[in-house]
Amino acid sequence: MENSGIPGGARKLVTVVAIAALLIALHSVFSQLSAPTVYDADDTEITVSAGDSFSVKVPDDPAGGYRWIIAEPRPDPAVLKAAGTHGGTGGPPPDGTARYLAFEAVRPGRTDLRLLRCRRCGTGAADEKGARSLNFRVTVG
Repeated sequence: MENSGIPGGARKLVTVVAIAALLIALHSVFSQLSAPTVYDADDTEITVSAGDSFSVKVPDDPAGGYRWIIAEPRPDPAVLKAAGTHGGTGGPPPDGTARYLAFEAVRPGRTDLRLLRCRRCGTGAADEKGARSLNFRVTVG
């Protein structure tokens, strides 16, 4: 074997570091590909596969006393299941706050998802001053 002027131990170290960097890059790519999809409030048609997880990003203003709920009529539980919420920050809305409502696609079918931003969130909440409703058609294939 030809001597390239690089000691054998250094060559092994460079090889190990290169392989580690490649594995980290691959992990990052696969994590991005398998991360749940996030839909915005404007995405009224949502199409996912059975078993997929996804979130709907809605503007959030907890200081204003409003919160987001899944409104009646609720989605078909055989098709879509709520999986919780979490807050976050990002681009729009203007103040940078958002809430992410998470869902799991259970099995193939089609259902409607209605989200309501309200304060009291009881009977007649859709008629509250400042209430806002978002409607989505969810198709699970």
